[in-house]
Amino acid sequence: MNTNLKTTNPNRSLGGMTRSRWVQVVGVLVVIVIVWLLVSSIWLRPEKDQGSEAVFVVRRGALRISVTELGTLKSRDRVVVKSEVEGRTTILWIIAEATDVKKDDLLVELDASRLEDQKTKQEITVLNAETSFIRARENLAVTKSQTESDIAKAKLARRFAELDHQKYIGGEYPQKIQERKAEITIARREFIRAQEKLYWSQELEKEGYITKTELEADELGLERRRLDEELADGKLVVLQEYTHVRDLEQLKSDVEQAQKALERVMLRTSADIVQADAELKAKESEFKRQETILEKTDDQIAKCRIVAPVAGMVVYSTTGRGSWRGNVEPLEEGQEVRERQELIYLPTTASMMAEVKIHESSLRKVHPGMAVVITSDALPGKVLPGKVGKIALLPDATMAWLNPDLKVFSTEIYLDGDASEVRPGMSCQAEIVVEEYADTVYVPVQSVLRVGGKPTVYVVGATGVQQPREVELGLDNNRMVRIVSGLQEGEKILLAPPLAPSEVRTEVPEIKQPGAVGTGQREPRGGRSPESGASGKPSPAEIRKRMESLSSSQRKELEKRVGQRRRSGQGEAEQPPSEKQ
Repeated sequence: MNTNLKTTNPNRSLGGMTRSRWVQVVGVLVVIVIVWLLVSSIWLRPEKDQGSEAVFVVRRGALRISVTELGTLKSRDRVVVKSEVEGRTTILWIIAEATDVKKDDLLVELDASRLEDQKTKQEITVLNAETSFIRARENLAVTKSQTESDIAKAKLARRFAELDHQKYIGGEYPQKIQERKAEITIARREFIRAQEKLYWSQELEKEGYITKTELEADELGLERRRLDEELADGKLVVLQEYTHVRDLEQLKSDVEQAQKALERVMLRTSADIVQADAELKAKESEFKRQETILEKTDDQIAKCRIVAPVAGMVVYSTTGRGSWRGNVEPLEEGQEVRERQELIYLPTTASMMAEVKIHESSLRKVHPGMAVVITSDALPGKVLPGKVGKIALLPDATMAWLNPDLKVFSTEIYLDGDASEVRPGMSCQAEIVVEEYADTVYVPVQSVLRVGGKPTVYVVGATGVQQPREVELGLDNNRMVRIVSGLQEGEKILLAPPLAPSEVRTEVPEIKQPGAVGTGQREPRGGRSPESGASGKPSPAEIRKRMESLSSSQRKELEKRVGQRRRSGQGEAEQPPSEKQ
């Protein structure tokens, strides 16, 4: 396959106008032509006599009820290659479309310069985060060591306070009591001795052996000893009643304060450890986050080189895709792409499908599982069987925007058998087989109208007399409708049955057969009225009057039916599809 295949731009302007604009202009022109054909067919048609009415001979034979739509062949299974780079990125290089690639072959290379700059900055951020993490880890170790030292010091202070309390009760206080009692005993002995000395001094002074001065000295010494005894007694009282109580309370308070100081140290050190540990976790989390960002940046840089996940043929995602603002520009170098944007499809021919648009009027006829016959101009003589796979729940948005009155539903038809010759993007025609009758009675849909709400045909007798007859309808294929009962093979009916103006109906006749849907019958082309000519055809004035009395929806329906009739060539008796073949 030629890898240098050059694709055309589906969105390139045609004469200064986009493709979507051309579609709108062409649509308007088609509507104008249909209206002109309608008016001209009614006004300029030569009047015929009643005997020259177009008739159809009721036929019996094979009849296929089917819905035929145009569509596109696509790969049912395909690998979608998307851009996984965040934000918007520029394409530096892209492989040529329709190139056969192998797994891991380079498909697209995106601009990674912005990501390279981010990687350099992120590497610096990661180093700073790692430094902060190491500092927080060492700080936690220091905090734990300081905590152990402070707790040991506080415990030692409490222990000293307890020992001081025990020492005072068991040693210091009893020793002070003994000291005070010893002082009292010595003072009492000194006092007794002073009394004895004074007694002998008095005796000696009477004998004249000592002077009066020496006697007074002994009296003063006795008084001093008495005072010393009283002072020693007072010290013992003060020690027992005041000093001991005070010292005991002080020592108890010292023990309590030491215990509380230990508790405060333990709480403070615990808080310090928790804070240091939290700071370490925060720094570690930040370090890991920055590392993750760096890894993500490396991954984004790697994703700028998009390789083929499987082998296949390259198809740009923009090929054949349009939007309501116009066709999408094809992928090319220098174009910006966004994250998650589909870039390339790698379809496989192992399983193919056809995508068609089914009009809402035929939607109720079609359901999943129906057999489908698919043909393509690219494969002459090739018939591809398939089945209806999936029908969209909502109308196609693009077609609804181009024509709000047109409602079509995207339908997937899965191909059966060998599809090796099929290539994605080929146009095709899908005939969905609703029913097939080997032997049945059928008439053209435009020959059936409603009279009093019941499907009716006008039977032409041997003498040319036209008689209305109620019939029971089956399914139709927009050209022929099956007659369940009411007509026999060989009978003649009017192709354009007459109808009074007051009985004109635009609704599609209702089918009584179970499971049947709208017949797609055409509106009668005219009707007899008192204002009609001798031939039974309406005059131009009557036609204008009738057209003005119709609502906009009735006019559109009438235009649609006239267009269908002219495209299928139903001005005369038609042949069923089986006979045409």
